[in-house]
Amino acid sequence: MRGARLAVGLSGGIDSVVLLHLLRTLSPEFGYVLSAVHVHHGISTHADRWARFAARLCRAWRVPLVTRRVTARRRGRGVEGGARDARYEAYARLNVDALALAHHLDDQAETVLLNLLRGSGVRGASGMRAVTPLRDSRGGEIRLLRPLLDLPREAIVSYAAERELDWVEDESNRDVALARNFLRWRVAPLLAERFPEWRKLLARAATHFAEADEELRHRAASAERLSVRALRESSPAAARLRLREFLAAFRLRPPHARKLADMLRQVVGAARDTRLAIEHDGAVLRVYRGVLMLTPRAASRVDSVAWRGERRLELPGYGGELRFRRTRGAGIDARLLALGEFAVRPRSGGERLQPEASRPRRSLKNLFQEQAVPPWEREQMPLLFQGARLAWVPNIGVDVSFCAPPGAIGWTPQWHRD
Repeated sequence: MRGARLAVGLSGGIDSVVLLHLLRTLSPEFGYVLSAVHVHHGISTHADRWARFAARLCRAWRVPLVTRRVTARRRGRGVEGGARDARYEAYARLNVDALALAHHLDDQAETVLLNLLRGSGVRGASGMRAVTPLRDSRGGEIRLLRPLLDLPREAIVSYAAERELDWVEDESNRDVALARNFLRWRVAPLLAERFPEWRKLLARAATHFAEADEELRHRAASAERLSVRALRESSPAAARLRLREFLAAFRLRPPHARKLADMLRQVVGAARDTRLAIEHDGAVLRVYRGVLMLTPRAASRVDSVAWRGERRLELPGYGGELRFRRTRGAGIDARLLALGEFAVRPRSGGERLQPEASRPRRSLKNLFQEQAVPPWEREQMPLLFQGARLAWVPNIGVDVSFCAPPGAIGWTPQWHRD
């Protein structure tokens, strides 16, 4: 962590205040650059007061603070789920290397118990990890760290009392209408009477589940595609497990049992070539030539983006950028740039291309089929035109009429997705 940018998720509650105090104390020894982030959900009438407290605390401790205002959308996940989604979306926009969160042993035990009661599989029963990756908004990763995960809450309370720390109380933490609070205030005391070590035991079980989950994910990690036939020929339980771990290999949230069963029903019933598209956690499941694939959700389309010889051309509407490599005797003849503007446009239908002089000009549909490009990818590809003439297509190449002759300078386009 030396030299790394480390942020602390600071709600203002006792757990996050203690974590910030600890990491501020340890920063000279470990050499990270410390900051804090406060997410303002706007749900409680006290949200503004909590934000002001976080600002005062960070000023007093000389820790830079970023405050993010979010809107919690329920999306069928309730208040807690909507707030969590909004919070993690805000985290994904941070310009940091790592983010420390104040989850502790009690949180871990409650999470495992809640997931088991919801009928979660191995991954849900594995609870929270001490270190996990978070996909950021730029396509990279932020390390999520939970340094307090093995500590019981009473140790945190004791630490805060000894150092006379101040914090704020969230009144919703006592609302037993919320599932987690019901477990914390009604169920946990009963468990503690009969099973005093219940938190540690559940955390230990979570470790065993995590090891099993890691093994399953390792097996699925290399499988970017999954045979529909293999799913059809598996037992229902095995098919559900294979589909669940296929999604987990891409770090997608596990679907609940009913949604998983519906996804599996649609997939195994799909034809070899189909327009099936099942959205889940920001991705889309599709079937092409008897294979299940996972693709990003379609980006918004744009009509036209001019290319005037830039080395890089950002195409956010297509979900990526074009990069042009300077070549000699290959690629698009550089001299053609002076004869008319090039532009990137989406496919409209009827386009034809001749990538090889030895073969006739052919329709893009035939060329795509020959290269096994799935139908949904064809619609998202940026095509490079000069006027009405098609010059280049990703995965296919440059039209022969645009190719740089031997010895001449050319530009070879390369399509890079986010």
